[in-house]
Amino acid sequence: MHRSRAPYNVDVSETMTDPLLGRVIDGRYEVRDRVAAGGMATVYLAFDRRLERDVALKVMHPHLAADASEADFVSRFRREAKAAARLTHPGMVRVYDQGVDGELSYLTMEYVAGENLREYINREGPLPVGEALDIVEKVLAALSAAHSQGLVHRDLKPENVLLDSDGEPKLTDFGLARAVTEVTSTTTGTLLGTVAYLAPELVTYGTSDMRSDVYACGVLLYELITGRQPFTAHTALALAARNVHEDIPAPSSQVAWLPGEVDDVVAQFTARNPDARPDDAAGALILVKDLHSSLDDPTLARAAARPSGATPVAVSPDDGATTVIEEPPSGSTIALPIGLDGSAIDLEVYSDNLSDDDPEATEPDQTSHRTAWWIAAIVAAVLVLASAGVWWYQAVGPGAYTTVPDVAGQTEQGATDTLENLGFTVDVNNVYDDAIAAGYVVSTDPSGQERALDGAQIAVNVSEGKEQLEIPSVVGSSQDEAEQTLTDAGFTVGDPLTEYSDTAPEGEVLNVSPEAGEVVDHDTVIELTVSDGPEPITIPDLIGMRENASIVALQEYGIDPEVEYGRTDEVEPGRVYVQSPDAGADGVRTQEMTITVSEGYPLVTIPDVRGDEYQDAKATLEGLGLTVSGDDNPWNFTTRVYTMDPAPGSDVERGTNVYLEY
Repeated sequence: MHRSRAPYNVDVSETMTDPLLGRVIDGRYEVRDRVAAGGMATVYLAFDRRLERDVALKVMHPHLAADASEADFVSRFRREAKAAARLTHPGMVRVYDQGVDGELSYLTMEYVAGENLREYINREGPLPVGEALDIVEKVLAALSAAHSQGLVHRDLKPENVLLDSDGEPKLTDFGLARAVTEVTSTTTGTLLGTVAYLAPELVTYGTSDMRSDVYACGVLLYELITGRQPFTAHTALALAARNVHEDIPAPSSQVAWLPGEVDDVVAQFTARNPDARPDDAAGALILVKDLHSSLDDPTLARAAARPSGATPVAVSPDDGATTVIEEPPSGSTIALPIGLDGSAIDLEVYSDNLSDDDPEATEPDQTSHRTAWWIAAIVAAVLVLASAGVWWYQAVGPGAYTTVPDVAGQTEQGATDTLENLGFTVDVNNVYDDAIAAGYVVSTDPSGQERALDGAQIAVNVSEGKEQLEIPSVVGSSQDEAEQTLTDAGFTVGDPLTEYSDTAPEGEVLNVSPEAGEVVDHDTVIELTVSDGPEPITIPDLIGMRENASIVALQEYGIDPEVEYGRTDEVEPGRVYVQSPDAGADGVRTQEMTITVSEGYPLVTIPDVRGDEYQDAKATLEGLGLTVSGDDNPWNFTTRVYTMDPAPGSDVERGTNVYLEY
């Protein structure tokens, strides 16, 4: 994870005196530079001494757990960090590690050299429609990988979309708003989030699911195309109320030339009723891709004009009062009261429109002091009685609470006895844990030092040790199939090795280490050996070789040649006189190859030379490559040929002897 500059101005002297700069966290991470700061954490560039690489170190602000149990905060923070670490999509910033060093709760994450999407759109202005859709598609693709595992981002915004050196978006801060809000909302009644992107159900009830991320994607798409956020208001509470009570305006209300299809997709994503939105990022991705393919090239290449200005959005303090304070930067994560319905802030939103010298405004009637005293006395009595009732309910009534002891690290039996002796009922759950030995308590729910009703059920999570998994059989499958099978089985796959193979096609898995069927730790890195196909060779020269010798020579390359036969006077019979491919050509082992072997010299048809003078006949036959022998028959008183062997018209090889009698 990396941001090229802080999302708000950081005083230079403050940076220089940051106590974490130069410190080594957990004996491993050397803090070298302060990169960014936000509503939940400060991000540093750190050097991992153990693995010798740069990482982004995200240190959570200590005040987030100030009003809650530190153990509860750490437990929930660790759980969300582990969930985020399971996400390995290329469109997400990887979470490497999490831990606690003293009062510091931290994450180590992939260091991405680049800028965030907020900085990009501040510099570039509204993006071309095609580029905006492309970014949202890639964000939704990353989100869909998380949603498939039941994980919700909850704080999607341009600041949490980083652009790497190639301009590819990578999603970060997965689940952190949830981890913090689960703790803070218990005691403060607030949730953390970025107001402009909070779905109505998050503001009203403090609950979220995958459809809340879809809502934030709709706001993101609106902002990328128009260059502005859908709503503005003088306070964060007023802005949140508009999210609850008003429909997101159509993008074409700001950019008149936008087609209605863009308005339709934004409207589906940002519907106030979650049931009217796509169920998850995968469903939303289909809609965006369909929209992208339906628009023509001129529309995709067109960008809106940069907005002339925007109305500031202010932040409310943590107590929930509707007060205008110094404006935070766009995209800051702030605290909001859960259960906001907008009824308490209408005057805050619209009070600036009221005139101070309204001629029809009148002073309210004054109430007498005696009436005020009676009202005050009645209110005081009601408060006293209410306080007594609350004390009775919590101290001796059915609402009495007991503090849950911290039994983490104890044996199952010891923890059960401790809790049952305090009147609690115990529900034991077996869980895997990489650090806690089998049979010992990992955590409880409620966590240690939380208060629980007397007799409440306490979930005790007991370690089964490190999870062991059996390596599936993947030899013979393609590399992609094997990696998917191993990933689905819970393993991490390392960089593959490659080997040449005469029998396996390129890309087929030859071997897996450890071997299939072995039971190993779930975090074992699996190494595949993948076929690189037959080894390259240079085709040998076989011309002039005997048939058997040439076949043996080719079999050394795994080649079983096709043998053809023909006649030639270039080589002796039984020797190769043609090969395909030619000698010296580039080839591979086991490839197809053809050799042509001479089965004899070319054939000649013997002409009929009977009746010719012997010398003429001899010359004719020798001109055809034949040899001639003959006898003079004493009973023949001429030198003309009258018989010959072989007979005229016979097909014979060149060099065959023809006997003539004359």
